[in-house]
Amino acid sequence: MSNYVQRVAHRGGAHLAPENTLAAFRNAINLPIDAVELDVHMSRDGCTVVFHDYTVDKLTDGVGNVLDLDFAYLRRLNAAAHFPGGWPKSQLIPTLHEVLDLVKGKAQVYIEIKRSKRDGEYISYPNIGKTVIDEVRVAGMLDQVLIISFDWLVLPLVRSLEPGVQTGALVSKDEWKSHSLDALMEQLKALGCNWINMDCDLFTDEMSVIVHKHGFKLGLWTVNTIDELRRFAAAGIDSLTSDRPDLFTVLG
Repeated sequence: MSNYVQRVAHRGGAHLAPENTLAAFRNAINLPIDAVELDVHMSRDGCTVVFHDYTVDKLTDGVGNVLDLDFAYLRRLNAAAHFPGGWPKSQLIPTLHEVLDLVKGKAQVYIEIKRSKRDGEYISYPNIGKTVIDEVRVAGMLDQVLIISFDWLVLPLVRSLEPGVQTGALVSKDEWKSHSLDALMEQLKALGCNWINMDCDLFTDEMSVIVHKHGFKLGLWTVNTIDELRRFAAAGIDSLTSDRPDLFTVLG
């Protein structure tokens, strides 16, 4: 088993620049990284936008649920409006196409397919899996992406559209409580996943051996201290996702 750890800039490095913006991704590709991670929602008129929250209220100077907003409105917002300490220039909410175009040939891309939420219930965007795959095809990056999601049902759909594309299931603390590790392995095998990506707080020392024995790769998020980066790298983890990609220098 290789002990190389893939170094992933979470939302482009959310502690260093406004998350999921071209400014963040430009900064990330000049750091010692292997991949950037980003989040994809869809506007009301069907555009794939790179943004984390399902509403724009917290991160921008606008209001509303992304699924109710047209791309033209989203494009007028400043995605750096609430960056801690301020940011010198306004930042647009980018499209998936724009980020892929920027990063191509410089890093791999972890694409998290998001769900929306209304009245406390999660809602899957119609056709988001196909739309994301179409964008990746156009960019010529099918072999340079990992499609990940908490919406596990979108993963086999993605694989049916592109059997060669890498997919990974995101595992939160809530989901972890409802599964034993063995049950989780079996469920994710049925979905055809390559990766399991989970909250680093869930990691136990035997986990990497068990996950690898079942044929999966294991990624952890969000790892933001030097001590944790070193600890998890030594434990045989396959990828570490961090808001502080500048700290990856400690991994050599």
